Amino acid sequence: MLPSLEARLACRNGMASTTAGVANGFVQGNLAILPEKLAAAFHRFCQLNPKPCPIIGMSDVGDPRIPTLGEDLDIRTDLPRYRIWRDGEVIDEPTDIKKYWRDDLVAFVLGCSFSFEEALLAEGLPIKHIQRQVRVPMYRTNIACGSAGPFAGPMVVSMRPFKPADAIRAVQITTRFPAVHGAPVHLGHPHLIGIKDIAKPDYGDPVPVEDDEIPVFWACGVTPQAVIAAAKLPFAMTHAPGLMLVTDLQNKQLAVL
Repeated sequence: MLPSLEARLACRNGMASTTAGVANGFVQGNLAILPEKLAAAFHRFCQLNPKPCPIIGMSDVGDPRIPTLGEDLDIRTDLPRYRIWRDGEVIDEPTDIKKYWRDDLVAFVLGCSFSFEEALLAEGLPIKHIQRQVRVPMYRTNIACGSAGPFAGPMVVSMRPFKPADAIRAVQITTRFPAVHGAPVHLGHPHLIGIKDIAKPDYGDPVPVEDDEIPVFWACGVTPQAVIAAAKLPFAMTHAPGLMLVTDLQNKQLAVL
């Protein structure tokens, strides 16, 4: 059995912890589930914002399976935790969404930075949130996304601190992975992108930035959640930040040489 399928089955059986470092080598994905009437506009939003919202898979209308992403994959049960949104507010964070599933829903899976973390680790670059076994810190920024229909709002970024020489190497490595956010969107000086306190992330958990380190920020697939909140959509479902879908795609398949 593939480690990716084992991870999905663990989620199906109640695992509800971060998937950072789980099923190494396999692509993980962010999730956004929307009614069919909004799917075309969201697809356009992703096309306009490929850095935070790179689509790696979509379901057919009403179908919880996405065969291109994995065998025996059920989008309703195979993530550790979900978020249910009504009118832009989170009303529930269940470990499966069977009771919320409808025949008019379309699931979008977006590339996740956990995929390029494998390449960073392979080069010996330390990743603090993995070392500390916490969720990656994520922040809403003042970087505006391109809008499509009701979808408009700020880009969300994830942050990893590195020493300057390692930060340069991290840029070089992640540039090879455009399907999972690619190169960073900002380095250093959080206030320049609207982050007031780096010790207080909007999503995930804080990690310290030492005096000899700089924060490096990548576009993040949690961006749709900020946009769903801003648009006050009547109904949507997403993953809980940091608790992703593990697919059967391999990270090395996404590298651009």
